[in-house]
This record gives sequence, C-alpha cells and structure tokens, in this order.
Amino acid sequence: MSTPTGPANGLPVRMPRPRPSGRHRRPEPAVAPENAPALVLAVPGVPSAASRGLAEEILSIGRSELPGLDARIGYLEGEAPDGEGTPEFPSLSSVLNAVVADRTARAEFARAAGHEVPAPTGPDAVVVPLLAGPDADLLRRTRQALMDSTAAAELADVLGPHPLLAEGLHVRLSEAGLARADRARLFTVATAADGIILATTGGEEAVQAAGITGMLLAARLAVPVIAAALDQEGSVASVAEQLRGSGSVQLALAPYLIGPEAADGLLDTACKEADCSAAEVLGAYPALGKLAVAQYAAALGLPQAAAAR
Repeated sequence: MSTPTGPANGLPVRMPRPRPSGRHRRPEPAVAPENAPALVLAVPGVPSAASRGLAEEILSIGRSELPGLDARIGYLEGEAPDGEGTPEFPSLSSVLNAVVADRTARAEFARAAGHEVPAPTGPDAVVVPLLAGPDADLLRRTRQALMDSTAAAELADVLGPHPLLAEGLHVRLSEAGLARADRARLFTVATAADGIILATTGGEEAVQAAGITGMLLAARLAVPVIAAALDQEGSVASVAEQLRGSGSVQLALAPYLIGPEAADGLLDTACKEADCSAAEVLGAYPALGKLAVAQYAAALGLPQAAAAR
C-alpha cells in the first residue's frame, strides 16, 4: 500500500530522468503560440478521396512538428457551402471564412466568461500551397481565393526547392528500382538510371526552380539530372534527347510533383515520349509535413522556420 510520501516499502521508485545539460541537451519542442493563425493547406487539382487523404497525412505530420497547430484543408477546385452543411471538399475561400467565424466565436465566448480578449495582431490564417514548385496559374487562383474570403490571410511560399525534396525524389527512385538507395553501398542495381528527367508542371519558372532541386538530386545520385516541363509539348522529349546525346543510356523520369497538381495522363505520356520508366510522385513523403510547417512559420517570422533546414 502506498503512503502519502511514496510507494510502500519494497516497491521500486521511478525517479524522473535528469535532462542533459550543455550542447547535447535536447531542445524543448516548439508549440504553436496561443491563438496563432490557422495553417490552411491549399490543395490543387480535382478534389478526391486520394488528395484528401494525402493532405490529411501531411497535416498530421505538421501537427506533430508544431503541437497545438490549427491546421485545415481547402481545395482550389472545392465547393462552397450551400447552407445545408459543410461540403465534402470545401473551397479554400470557404475554409478561410470558417477560420474567421471560429476565431470570432472563441473571442465572444471568452468575453462572455469575463476574460479579457486582446485585439488580434496577426493574420487569421497562413495559406501554404501544396506545391513542390511555383505554378503561376495555381498561385494566381490561390491569391484570388484569399481575396474572395473575409479572412486576413498570408500566402506562404511553395515547398521547394529544398534538400528534403531531393531526398524524397531519391527515395521514390530507389523504391522503383531506378537508383541505389545509398551511394555508399557496394552492390549495383541493374535497372539504375544513368540520367534523370526531373518532370514538373507550371511552366518555365517551375522548371528553373526544379533545376535547383535537380542539382541536389544529381549530387546524391552522381548522375546528370535535367528538369523538364510536363505541360509543355516536346519539353520531356527534348531533355531525353539531350541526356542521351551526352552519353546517358538508361533514363528515368522523376516526377517533381506532390500529386494533385498534375492532370491525369501527363506522366504516362511523358514516359512514352522519353521511352523510360518513372518513379512515383512525392505523395505523402514525411518531409512535406515538416516543410509545410516551416513555410507557415517563416511567413509568421517564428523560430520554427529553421526546423526543416
């Protein structure tokens, strides 16, 4: 039987482990500030159960990176509320309106309970585009959704270019048997590519941005990597010809895409044009959740912005 001062004699006493001091001490985990703006993930493309599951998985990782984070999903091609309930795939502007309504309701509840409610000093939400690189059309539509809402919202940067995206591309290529998982390993992969087409959407600006991540990927694989535009006719075929002309024999296509932003059939067409195999899109690669929180924090000037660097 336990006593007021501890367990009965003979039972082990669990003492708290002392926190290490000095340079090896683990930092305290970051927590979202009280009443912090919501993180709203702007999901492009035609909404589907697959894109919703992808976005939910990314935000789940984001919440683990920044506990207490109010994270939501809005779709660029989503539905506006019709008065009979929340649609299955709510539009970005309607999600931002809901953020404002929730913040107002919380403030009114606090006042009714006799609490002092400080005036808001920051935005209602930070919108993080679910894009690996800049896509002028999708970003224009995202900005329009912000203007169509009642929220004071900030638009964060897209997720790339970033070394973590190069890591994700490497992983997807290795999963498809198109690259070694680790350059330090001595065995060879019979299907390993000696030239990579880094395929993206969004026009010339997106290709240039993808090229930065492509250089990081080339350093990891020790093979040439050249970016191409999936949505520009002849771009992929031209890059394939350039790689083969410089000595590459076995090509592979690495989609610099998260998934929802690409129209159906683009990747299949590109593989036929280049006569090569392709890896899977980045999808819910865990680093994307970290990058989403990093862009959110960077937009707010929070220290967490350095977490994914």
